[in-house]
Amino acid sequence: MSVDPQLLGTIDELGPQYAVLSDAIWDNPELRWEEHASVDAQIAAAEAEGFVVTRSVAGIPTAFSAEAGSGKPVIAIVGEYDALAGLSQKSGSAVPEPEPGNESGNGQGCGHHLLGGGSLLAATAVKRYLDANGLPGTVRYYGCPAEEAAAGKTFMVKEGAFDDVDAAVSWHPGDTTTVQRIRTLAYVQAYVRFTGIAAHAGVSPERGRSALDALELMNVGTNFLREHMPSDCRIHYAILDTGGRSPNVVQASAEAYYLVRSPDVAGMRELFARVTKIAEGAALMTETTVEIEIDGGCSDILPNVVLEDSMQERLRELGPVPFDGTDLATAEAFVTKTASGRTASTLGGEFEGDGSVLHTGILTFDARSLRPTMTGSSDLGDVSWVTPFVQCATACVCVGTAAHSWQMVAQGKLPAAHKGMIHAAKIMASTAVDLLTDAELLASARKEFSTRTAQTPYDSTLSDEIVAPPLRDIAAVAQ
Repeated sequence: MSVDPQLLGTIDELGPQYAVLSDAIWDNPELRWEEHASVDAQIAAAEAEGFVVTRSVAGIPTAFSAEAGSGKPVIAIVGEYDALAGLSQKSGSAVPEPEPGNESGNGQGCGHHLLGGGSLLAATAVKRYLDANGLPGTVRYYGCPAEEAAAGKTFMVKEGAFDDVDAAVSWHPGDTTTVQRIRTLAYVQAYVRFTGIAAHAGVSPERGRSALDALELMNVGTNFLREHMPSDCRIHYAILDTGGRSPNVVQASAEAYYLVRSPDVAGMRELFARVTKIAEGAALMTETTVEIEIDGGCSDILPNVVLEDSMQERLRELGPVPFDGTDLATAEAFVTKTASGRTASTLGGEFEGDGSVLHTGILTFDARSLRPTMTGSSDLGDVSWVTPFVQCATACVCVGTAAHSWQMVAQGKLPAAHKGMIHAAKIMASTAVDLLTDAELLASARKEFSTRTAQTPYDSTLSDEIVAPPLRDIAAVAQ
């Protein structure tokens, strides 16, 4: 069965409207947990379309859902909207140039303005399709905060927000068009705080116990650990507090923010336990104390080949993003000599299409023989462990554009980005309609999911007492 022209026509009709919505979120880039204007803009669009909106999903002020239809199955389409700090960039500029009037200094360095806009567009098209054809089933859009190093969806999953979902679909803006048949890394992030005793560093250093020494020893120990951990694991840290700016005072406090990644949750916990021992050893050596506060985490993405194959068929039918000569000429300014080689070698698959400026093909590979691991992380991993999940990527920026870069921000409002977003909406909407109307497909996807999770059920990286940072702030104010 081919994609219904009615569904595609709806997306083409609404595409310009949702490009404006995406641009509005680009214009007001908000960091994790602070996406209030972005949420308001998306909710206004959803309510205008007749969705039933639920605010503060899982108690998080910037999480919401928008639902249409009734009964089973419930198909989720997942969106995001958070930005990154320090990435303000003028739209369309091929040189580093902050956006005039952007006082926050933030920027949409991962294209989440497009991600949210495209996902809501897909959900809207599915809603209209269900309404027009009198079909049963529910489409539910999730507006999810704080993907960037904050794991908003992990907290939502932990609170049961996806418990009744039969399958979930999403996408991500990128420099190629493909079904994302990848694994990601599970991670945990934590504050590590050392407390010592202040003293005059010249007159009575023996009375001091340096928290900064402890932190430095921990970092050194962690760096020695890198030689003895699996090569596909990662450890990152940022020093938040050195204890002050006076070198003649023994520093009584020091703090770092650690992030530990591994291909699965079990491996992540094992590696984090070793990092914890290093912190405790550093405290022992310096006669200081250490406190470790877990702040967030997420699971690796659990594949679902049934859904991947189904989405791949829809992608083949729809073809590549329909760029034109103007798009190619505009993208030329962003291409570097090493871009194409970097992309092809990183993805390690058949690089179809021109790809020298904008990816004009479809990237495919057989996940049964090759499933590369992206050594980053996504809180969509937690969604994938509680319901069958699939996602695509579409070319929205020129080949070789790095995520979390000013180049990504600069291209986020160009016509090519809008075309990639609209194309992603078509892929997601057609996949969602298949799941709503093909009971056998959905049953097969859920059977694979049940088989994969039978021996390894979902185990959240976050314990019950860990709540989302906005809820911690609310609780602190209440006290």
